[in-house]
Amino acid sequence: MAVDDWLAGTLLMRQSQLESYIGRVLVFCHRHSMKTSSRIVESGYTPTAKLLHWVVAALMIAQFTIAWFMPHIGRDTKPDTIINLHFSLGILILAIVVVRLGWRWTHSEPAPLGIPPWQVRSARVVHAMLYLLLLIIPLLGWMNASWRGFDVTVFGLFRLPRLMATRASGFGWTGDVHIVLSWYVMLTFVGLHVAAALYHALVRRDHVLARMLPGG
Repeated sequence: MAVDDWLAGTLLMRQSQLESYIGRVLVFCHRHSMKTSSRIVESGYTPTAKLLHWVVAALMIAQFTIAWFMPHIGRDTKPDTIINLHFSLGILILAIVVVRLGWRWTHSEPAPLGIPPWQVRSARVVHAMLYLLLLIIPLLGWMNASWRGFDVTVFGLFRLPRLMATRASGFGWTGDVHIVLSWYVMLTFVGLHVAAALYHALVRRDHVLARMLPGG
């Protein structure tokens, strides 16, 4: 009986120790999970969102560089290699922005990191304007190419349909508006976006810019 009592007591003690150990493990896992979730919420942009963001940024730099060296497009202009490359990049940007908007629609953005409400609102306005311009400007370029009778091909792989007949009445303005929105309005909002990112990185020294960087 003494042996049985000793064995039962030992088992109960071991069971209590095991339950205590399991409890500590569960508490540790819960705390680690909460910290990980907090980091995810803070740094929150998915790798796909980061990739799409920087691909669009790189394409825009290439597009403005090409546009700077493009010849003036007049009535007798024939689309050459650089003009067709401009068309191709514009369509590629349009397609990627549509994918980016779809991704953002289905994946919530990370919560603001202690940013004043007016800065959050202004950032959302700038982002919305950039997205809108990235949709409108390529479409206007496509419209104007169609109006001029140009074929819009994507890197020579396939040709897109024309959006209107050549010299369709009432659409000659599309080229001028395309230029104004690109060089004046778009670059203004891009400048605001870059200035805000640098402000957070160099002045506030917070995690806002780092969240969109690889590994951030």
